[in-house]
Amino acid sequence: MANITLNNVAVEFPIHNANSRSLQLRVLGALGGKLAGHDRAVFVRALAGINLDIGDGDRVGIIGHNGAGKTTLLRVLAGVYEPTLGIISSNGRRSSFTDITLGMDPEATGYDNIIFRCIFMGLSFEEAHKLSPSIAKFSELGDFLNLPVRTYSSGMFLRLAFAISTSIEPEIMIMDEMIGAGDASFIEKARARLNDLLQRAKILVLATHDGKIMKSLCNKIVWLHHGEVRQIGTFDQVYPNYLAAGKA
Repeated sequence: MANITLNNVAVEFPIHNANSRSLQLRVLGALGGKLAGHDRAVFVRALAGINLDIGDGDRVGIIGHNGAGKTTLLRVLAGVYEPTLGIISSNGRRSSFTDITLGMDPEATGYDNIIFRCIFMGLSFEEAHKLSPSIAKFSELGDFLNLPVRTYSSGMFLRLAFAISTSIEPEIMIMDEMIGAGDASFIEKARARLNDLLQRAKILVLATHDGKIMKSLCNKIVWLHHGEVRQIGTFDQVYPNYLAAGKA
């Protein structure tokens, strides 16, 4: 049974040398949450008091204004960030599409990055090498895989990152918006693979501003506001309140 449980989870980011209010506000805008302080230190509390229980079959949508803490929450769920306070427990193989290039080295070749990224996602060297040919084929990058990825266009780089990130079948999928994968000729194939993974995944957590996508996919909506949960419920229970608050 796949599941993720958060008990009173908080995430704080210290702001070093934060002597000016303008710097504090820029960091706050980037990370979300609230400014706070203790022991003469300034920090951003990006998440506070998050309690969440996600189980088999759940399709969870995360909504909130820019800077509400959505990406931070996704990274906590993916295991990228450790909570400063509270406890997170999970069961099931997780795959995060919030940072699909994480673990990749611009100076290394495409083939080397396939191995690096697969290992970063939790695979063994043997598993990574076994998957390498199918990833190379799906990426359609051919001989470019022998070159450093710093020589790639942004579309080629995203194509490789997408091919690697979708090469394993996760039980838990964590996504920040519905990701694209480079140039138009690759998009349809990428969508087909993504849709297949979505259908097979036991849990989906998705942050998006697109209400139509959320309504069609999600059975549970989590509304974040300044790093705190304002409401959890169905789309019809939560989304109208979220829209009304934005117009107030």
